[in-house]
Amino acid sequence: MTVLTLCLSAFSSFAQEKCVGTNDQFKGPVGLQIYSLRNTFNENVELGMEITENLGFHYVEIDNTHGMEPEEFLKLLEKHHLKPVSAHWDFNMFDKNPEQVIKEAKALGLEYAGVAWLPHEGDFDEAECRKAIEVFNRAGELFAKEGIKIFLHNHGYEFQPYGDKGETLFDLFVQETNPETVFLQMDVLWTVFPGQDPVALLKKYPNRFVTFHLKDLKKGVEGDLSGGTSVENDVALGTGQVNYPELLKTAQECGVRYYFIEDESPVVLTQLPQSLKYLESVHWEE
Repeated sequence: MTVLTLCLSAFSSFAQEKCVGTNDQFKGPVGLQIYSLRNTFNENVELGMEITENLGFHYVEIDNTHGMEPEEFLKLLEKHHLKPVSAHWDFNMFDKNPEQVIKEAKALGLEYAGVAWLPHEGDFDEAECRKAIEVFNRAGELFAKEGIKIFLHNHGYEFQPYGDKGETLFDLFVQETNPETVFLQMDVLWTVFPGQDPVALLKKYPNRFVTFHLKDLKKGVEGDLSGGTSVENDVALGTGQVNYPELLKTAQECGVRYYFIEDESPVVLTQLPQSLKYLESVHWEE
């Protein structure tokens, strides 16, 4: 508790920033996926929100409401001047009980509702991908009627090769879901780790990626299609393998609406201020 209190004091200077993590070229807005502070939230929800507020964040993405009713959780967020924009649910909820997800999303006042993991056994395959396509197309229509956009968050395993045109199962998902009701959230680490080019993906599917998970992959780490790596490979933005100036420039041109930092590392309290400072200084040639 003492360490976290000290952290609050150290972070307080960020609260003065109107648009934390942005600058004259990178406009953001930048939010926090509060899963980044899961250890704090699991022990003390309000302290987690206080740290988030003192870092200067205004927008957040929710992983869960920590046993609280959505309305109660929203009131606590509002107390700390935090606006929930997006949240994740289990895929099976989208499949079996989308009405409940809609109810919870509306209670939280969300613009976006997504899925971060598609169930699969062994390597992700075409049958599992087509199941996801069917569920997302069906759910997308229901959510759209309520003014909510749904999205799939990539996690790396979706890039299994597919077809004879050098494409992947991720391409199959994007191409066979309704572009008017089904959207995408790019997790940058889980795009680079399986060997994909995030800039090329944005250009291939402009306006489908509506939100980002800003993460960086430790230099020297070689990836694969497993969808898993050590959390210690999640490093402060700008210190890893990602060419962020080019990526952020392209993201702004291709319709990304919100940029959520998600830092899963064990030194998140150190890395979050570093990542924000990097975003506030990042520039590129026009």
